[in-house]
Amino acid sequence: QVQLVESGGGLVQPGGSLRLSCEASGRTARNYPMGWFRQAPGKEREFVAALSWNARTPYYADVAKGRFTISREGEDLTWLLQMRNLKPEDTAVYYCAVALTGWGPLSLPDEYNYWGQGTQVTVSS
Repeated sequence: QVQLVESGGGLVQPGGSLRLSCEASGRTARNYPMGWFRQAPGKEREFVAALSWNARTPYYADVAKGRFTISREGEDLTWLLQMRNLKPEDTAVYYCAVALTGWGPLSLPDEYNYWGQGTQVTVSS
């Protein structure tokens, strides 16, 4: 079992920044692919960004390119999503996920085995 806990969400004005964190515990998840997804009300879960098993290869959805940065914090079981120049359409619940197979980065929700509970990001003036 892997437990994932997201944090760092909140209310921010358009153009602002937020840094989301995803902490893992339980079964060692350090060398597994990891991803960030989001889900807005009435919409399907959407891929945002992913990181390969060794944290060397990131992959971004078009909506995230140039604005978001995914990373792993050292050797800790903590992944980060730095979000800049946020827009109202970025408003959603953001989820982190870990896959137990594959090298990654992975962009499909079905490829992931464990999910966090989500953290709300609201971009509004």
